[in-house]
Amino acid sequence: MKKVLNDPQDVVAEALLGIEAAHPELRVDHAHRVVYRADAPRRGKVGLVSGGGSGHEPLHGGFVGLGMLDAACAGEVFTSPTPDQVQTATALVDGGAGVLHIVKNYTGDVMNFEMAAEMASAESGIEVRSVVVDDDVAVRDSTWTAGRRGVGATVLLEKIAGAAAEQGRPLDEVERVARAVNAGARSMGLALTSCTVPAAGRPTFDLPEDAMELGVGIHGEPGRERVPLAPARDIARMLLEPVLEDLPFTSDQPVIAFVNGLGATPLLELYLLYHEVARILADRNIPVARSLVGPYITSLDMAGASVTLLRADDELLGLWDAPVATPGLRWGA
Repeated sequence: MKKVLNDPQDVVAEALLGIEAAHPELRVDHAHRVVYRADAPRRGKVGLVSGGGSGHEPLHGGFVGLGMLDAACAGEVFTSPTPDQVQTATALVDGGAGVLHIVKNYTGDVMNFEMAAEMASAESGIEVRSVVVDDDVAVRDSTWTAGRRGVGATVLLEKIAGAAAEQGRPLDEVERVARAVNAGARSMGLALTSCTVPAAGRPTFDLPEDAMELGVGIHGEPGRERVPLAPARDIARMLLEPVLEDLPFTSDQPVIAFVNGLGATPLLELYLLYHEVARILADRNIPVARSLVGPYITSLDMAGASVTLLRADDELLGLWDAPVATPGLRWGA
């Protein structure tokens, strides 16, 4: 294992020190491993809290800032944050207008965020709502989940709901927008290599040089099937067909198309893949209104990619275009 670290046991704590040093517009509660906006709480603004296991950067801490999250909890690598972490984050960003939890559909995340919401309500009277992201069409259930996994749509949801909150919309409206994004988004991923968790020191799974894992999860969970290595045009088809079969995407409904890198796939290859995705969508007469290409929800050093499509109306497109200024996503600000 070759990695840039000191002690594998300290990787999350020391990465948070780096985030704090690099981004003075953010604050870090190191005791609870919470990254939050320096201007939090904002009176009258709905607070947005998300989080999960570390190793998916820039998700979630890299999306804290203007127009996105108010706070993010960093669990250990591929491990859910604790209820205490989430409760602390909720209290830090409560500006009196309520707090929305954005939770990827993994069993530990869902359970711990639910417990934190109950604790925040009982102890501080904070009104907390939760939206669970479950956009992955690869598998219905897995070792980690009951139901579909939350993957690429998480990035789109945090951006769009974050813009709604930044506009000063009430909690009901921010929750409605978040649920609309989740309902209209579908994703599918594929791995070319395994990832290596620092504390384990070895690849999470074995994948032959001439094979790909289709439908892989962001923690290295197995997907639908193991298939022979294929050209990018075939990879695009393998990723898009299950997405297009799962939800009606039509010529009268534009989409936001998101090609995501899982950590070790260079942008050169991601843009090549996006070209193939755009070609297939054009052949299906599905208009692409906006696009996003890059490593935004990763799996440590896994080589591979995922594709997410979001059906977007004028409201969602307007919120997507709204200013955002975070370490991981920035425009218009």
